[in-house]
Amino acid sequence: MKIILFDIDGTLVKAGGAGRRALDYAVEGMTGHKNACAEVQLQGATDKNNFENAFRAGAGRKPTARELAELTRRYVDRLPQEVKASVKARKYLKVKGVEKFLSRLSSRGDVLIGLGTGNLRDGAFIKLEPSGLMKHFAFGGYGCDSHHRSEVLRKAVQRAARLAGAPVKESRVYVIGDTHRDVEAAKEAGYHSAVVLDGFGDKALIMRSNPELVEKDFADLKPWLIWLGLEKDPRGVRRGTYICPDSPIEHAHYGRTGMDLRDIELGMKKLRETKRKATGK
Repeated sequence: MKIILFDIDGTLVKAGGAGRRALDYAVEGMTGHKNACAEVQLQGATDKNNFENAFRAGAGRKPTARELAELTRRYVDRLPQEVKASVKARKYLKVKGVEKFLSRLSSRGDVLIGLGTGNLRDGAFIKLEPSGLMKHFAFGGYGCDSHHRSEVLRKAVQRAARLAGAPVKESRVYVIGDTHRDVEAAKEAGYHSAVVLDGFGDKALIMRSNPELVEKDFADLKPWLIWLGLEKDPRGVRRGTYICPDSPIEHAHYGRTGMDLRDIELGMKKLRETKRKATGK
C-alpha cells in the first residue's frame, strides 16, 4: 500500500486569500490591529504557528492558551464567510488537473490518499468544501496536530496505518505540496516529495530544496504516475535516475532533452572502454 499526502493551499485549491482574511478578522477583533497577516509569512507553515505569529503581530506578545483558543474559534467561525466571498468573486480555484488526478488515484486499490496540511482540521474541511474534493480523503494530518510540518505528516501516516491495518514504510509515503517547506518536511520525515509550481511557493526556494519531481500542475498525469511508481516509464529509464534526480540541474536537463545524465555518463564510459580495447590506449 502506498500513502499519498496532499497539501491544500496552492496544491489542491486556491481559496483566494480566504484564510488570510479570516485570520486578520480574528486578530483585529481581539487586538484592534488590522492586517496582522501582512507581517507574517503564512505559506508552508502550520496554523499553530501562523495563529501565534499573527496574534504577536497584533498584540506585541505571545497569546495565552485561552487567547489562542479564542482566536482559533473566531477564525473557524469567520472562515466559511470568507470562502464564500472568494467563490462569489470567482477567486476560488482548483489547481489544474487535480480533480482528474484524485479520481484516478481513488479508483486504485493499492493507494490511500490523505491530507498533509498546515490547516486546522476544521479549516481544511471548510476550504475544501466548495471544490467537491473532500470525498477523496479518508484521513489526514493537520495544523492542529503539531507546530512542525514533518510531525503533521507523520500523524497522517499513523492514521493511514490504522486504516490499512498494517505498518507503513517510509519509502511508501509520497508528499505533494507547493512550497519548499513541504519538501523539507517530507525529507525530515523520510518520505518522497514532489511540488506543483502553480501554487504559492517561491520557485528558487523550491528548486533549492530539491524535490524529487517538479511540475507546473496536474494537467499531465504521466510524470506523476511514473513518480508514484503506478505506471512504467515509456522511455524505459530506470527508476532512481531522472525521476529522482540528485539536483534540479539534472531535472531541468531531462525536461529539456529527454536524456538522463547518468545514462549519458554510462554510455560515455562504455564508449571509452570500447575505444581502449580497439586501440590499446
